Amino acid sequence: MKKKTGALIFGTAAAAAAAALLDSALERKTLTTAEYTVRSGKITQGEYRFVFLSDLHDDQYGEKNCRLIRAVEDFRPDAVLIGGDMMTVKKTAEIGLTLQLVEQLAERWPLCYADGNHETRMDRDRGRYGDMYDSLEEGLKKAGAQHLKDSSFLLREDIRVTGITVEEQFYMKFRCETMASDYIREHAGDADRKRFQILLVHTPMFPRTYEEWGADLSLAGHFHGGTIRLPGDIGLMTPQFQFFRKDVTGRHDLRDSTMLVSSGLGTHSVNLRINNRPQIVAVRLLPA
Repeated sequence: MKKKTGALIFGTAAAAAAAALLDSALERKTLTTAEYTVRSGKITQGEYRFVFLSDLHDDQYGEKNCRLIRAVEDFRPDAVLIGGDMMTVKKTAEIGLTLQLVEQLAERWPLCYADGNHETRMDRDRGRYGDMYDSLEEGLKKAGAQHLKDSSFLLREDIRVTGITVEEQFYMKFRCETMASDYIREHAGDADRKRFQILLVHTPMFPRTYEEWGADLSLAGHFHGGTIRLPGDIGLMTPQFQFFRKDVTGRHDLRDSTMLVSSGLGTHSVNLRINNRPQIVAVRLLPA
């Protein structure tokens, strides 16, 4: 009897695991759009719409990412902002798919690109990756994209976007350093307090630091939506092996600013998504 009970439990667990893996495989190819509206008295020239993309990790949605581009088109944006980790940089690195997508997007909309931890790794470890990062920078420039590496760009006279390249110590697994309040200013200069200030910052770990710097809206990714979403909108695990966090995706309103965290578009290493579909983030900026 004990043997039969054990076999039944094992078989049930195996069937449940197989069903979860099948569901994950389907979810990873099911693209969704998360839409947000942000209002501010600094928006003085009417509605402005943009799409935010993050953490593609060399995944593809249809041939030449046609499904992804169609989803961007459906929102009719004024610009596209990219928050990094569009490729996977581990033992090797490839940038072909990233540049192919950037070229297609930049043909249609103004495009700003900020680095994530994978681009930063490629830049830092040139002994392993050679001139791959230089090729990425050249490809972005050729496509007409703005590569915001600790720099800023005016999307419109009343809207400024700044991209900050976050250093490796803030991506440590299990732990990371606390980001000082003046870190962004030392790397990318002061915030523009008169214009609506957007901050492209790959990690969502330090929202109050972003607010203290002067961001009206911070855009982040990196956490992959928590990999597996549990009841209560809790993420099981981040890529830094942090567990049971609620800030892995969605909208987070602070006292004087808002942070939007993308669930991301792809996966790497842990290739799972359960109750956690890939997404693009679509934002409407409106006057207060």
